[in-house]
Formats: sequence, structure tokens, C-alpha cells
Amino acid sequence: MESVVGYLKSNLDNYLEELKDYLRIPSISTLASYKVGMTQCAEFVSRKLKEAGMTRVEIFPTAGHPIVYGEWLGKPGKPTVLVYGHYDVQPVDPLNLWTNPPFEPVIQDGKVWARGANDNKGQNFVHIKSVEAFFKTVGEPPVNVKFLFEGEEEIGSTNLGTFLKEKQELLKCDTVLISDTSMYARGIPTITYGLRGLLYMEVEVTAADRDLHSGSFGGAVANPINELAKIISKLHDKNGKVTIPNFYKGVLQLSKEEKENFRRLKLSDKEYAKDLGVKELQGEKGFTTLERLWTRPTLDCNGIIGGFTDKGAKTVLPSKAMAKISMRLVPKQEPLKLAKEFTKHIKALSPKSVKVEVRTIHYGYPVIVPLGSKALVAGANAAAKAFDKETVFTREGGSIPIVVDFMRILKAPAVLMGLGLDSDNIHSPNEHFLLENFEKGLYASAYFLDEFSKS
Repeated sequence: MESVVGYLKSNLDNYLEELKDYLRIPSISTLASYKVGMTQCAEFVSRKLKEAGMTRVEIFPTAGHPIVYGEWLGKPGKPTVLVYGHYDVQPVDPLNLWTNPPFEPVIQDGKVWARGANDNKGQNFVHIKSVEAFFKTVGEPPVNVKFLFEGEEEIGSTNLGTFLKEKQELLKCDTVLISDTSMYARGIPTITYGLRGLLYMEVEVTAADRDLHSGSFGGAVANPINELAKIISKLHDKNGKVTIPNFYKGVLQLSKEEKENFRRLKLSDKEYAKDLGVKELQGEKGFTTLERLWTRPTLDCNGIIGGFTDKGAKTVLPSKAMAKISMRLVPKQEPLKLAKEFTKHIKALSPKSVKVEVRTIHYGYPVIVPLGSKALVAGANAAAKAFDKETVFTREGGSIPIVVDFMRILKAPAVLMGLGLDSDNIHSPNEHFLLENFEKGLYASAYFLDEFSKS
């Protein structure tokens, strides 16, 4: 491994120049005007996989943006690692808030600044180069390697689920290595082993068949905004618990090992609140902040639409009002069952003076990887070697639905080896990626292949 790591270190400047070429390609998946950029980016990834030593590289067209696949299977009898990443990025608006043009990467203050620097080009590029380093030094990687890079992660991985089902044999592997999450803090290597799921609903409340003058009709007809607000206010009790029947049924309790892991992270509620600009934290009683963030289900209103919202005044009773409500789910919660329970609960809370329609927008399942799995242990050991510090294990409050698909369809545990920081401005102007994380990510990736080959 010494020669591999040495090679990575001596070629760091070259890798950064290649990464800058990657970042210059405007690959915004959600905007049709960037279709050419998406194609160019897929071709760039394909070329880099060939240069890295993959013996088979193929660009698969989809109904949307192409999927890039690469493989080297020269180690029969050894495990196979599938590396997943995405080459598409978020839109760049508001453009005026960028210090430098978003697709003209700049290295400054120990960081590379550009759209996609962290999410996900910088993070996925380390794995291509670490595999290449094995070919350049010791002749070959210690495991079989497959790469799967998609161009639709930022728009919900619309076609990847179908691709996984159709190409199960092609993608067969022993673990999926993903770098698309964050480290707990700078300098602290982190493996994420749990993700919350998601259930996203819309609630539409209708009263009269048209908007009404509030003076002529106020007091005689239900106001949809008022009634919707009352409904929302009843979705939590005084202790912060969600009131939907069976909402907590089967929710897993934390193990002693997990509780101890959380305690070792030493999150300061005071500092966390200060960083967010709030006077105090709020949430379900009886649980710590990390438990609320990572291991407890939640319900939040994400938006309310209705009535007059322009400047000035308009005395109106709106005909309709709508709320967008999301629930973050934890293992043992079934999104579709909860969608039915949510709908029944909303209808039960609604007065007869209004008509209520409830719609399911989208959903994703929660996932948890056993802490003792061989892949997770290999990931923890690899990250610790690269960063010269003990790896911490975290769960993530957000959702990455495709991780669940990997585990369900391919039956392979996912190793979420995040290399970014929450302060890297992903999805925002001035996105950046710490150069030390890029460098140590190269080493962590190489160490992982070595560690997993021994499992």
C-alpha cells in the first residue's frame, strides 16, 4: 500500500487539474438547456474510467440522462466493490451571489470552489483515481471493481431504479461504496450507517367554489387557511410527538452501542443552536438532539399556499388553501402504510364545512447497515488510516432513496464514506470542497479496497 499511497500523493496536483476539467462541464440535470453538458460529462467520466484501467466501459442511454458503467473483474475469488456516484449538479442560481463563475473552478483558501466541487464530482473522482493508482504501481487492484455513475441524482434518480432491476447480474457486487454524505466535523473520518426515509404529502382544503369578500361573507363561511392551520396544529401533541395513529408502531429503539457512539460525538446543544441562529432547540421530549435528528421520525409542514400574498391588502376569503407536509421515517416504518394513516387522520381532523383532498407526492424507505458488517468495518479502518484518527459512526437525518434500492435489489451493504462538510455550501452559491478532504479521500478509497480484500 505504501507505493499506492505514495503515487497518489505525488500526483495530487495532476488530479486537481483533472478535477477542474470535470467541474468545468455544466451538467445541470434539471434544466433541458444543459442537455449537451450532460452528454459531455458522461463522456468525460467514461474516458476517465478507461484511463483508470477499466476493461469494460459503457454509456447506457435512459429515458433521461445517460448512465456510465465501468468494470475490471481480474480478481476471481475476491470480493467485488461497486462504486456509485453522480455527475449531475444543482442549478447555480442566484448567480449574483457567486464570488467566481460556478463552472470556472478556482483553488483558494485550501479549497476548490465550483458547482459540483463537493456534490458530487469531487467526492466521486477520488475513487476513480485511487483505482488507477493500483494499476500504475502494483499492477492491479486487490478486488474486483465496478463503477456506476448516473446523471439524475439531483432530480430523484428517475431511471436508475429501473436500471438496477434490469441489470442486476451486471451490477452484482459484495458492497456499494458511496461518497455523497458529510463528515461529522473537519478532520473526523465518518461512516454513515443509517438514513431516514421520506413521505411527502399534499393537503388541499376547499370551502366555497370561489374567493369571497371577507366583509360580506366572513363569519358565515369557513376560511380554508384557518381550517388548514387548525389541522396542522393538531399533528403534534404538547410533547412534540406526532399524533397520527400507529405512527410509531415498530420504531426501532437505539442499542447501547449506538447510544454510546452518540455520546462520544459530544454535540453541544448550545453551539448547535448558536450556529443555526436560534435561541433554543425544540423537538420530541425524552430524546437527545442527535437522536431526534438521526433516529426519530418527524413531521414538518414545508409550505403553505393560499389567499392573497402580494404587497398591500386584499380582504378575501380564499376558496382553497394547500399545505405540503413531509415525514422523515426510520427503520420499521412503511411509507405507503403511513400515507394511508396520514390521510385518514387528516380527514378525521377536518370539519364538515370544508372539502379535503390528500395526495401522496413521493416517498423513500429508511435504511440501516449493521455496524458489524465486513464492509462497514473495512470502511472505518480505511478512513481511520487516511485521516490518522478514529472513525466515528453517524446516522443521517436526510434520505438517499437509491441507497435503499442498492441494498434491496443488489443485496449488498452500502458504505457511506462521506468526504464533504456541512459547511461546503452544496446546492448553494460558492460551493466548495476542502483540498485536504480530497487528498485524504484518495487515500481512504485506496485503503478501503485493500481492507475489503482481506474480509
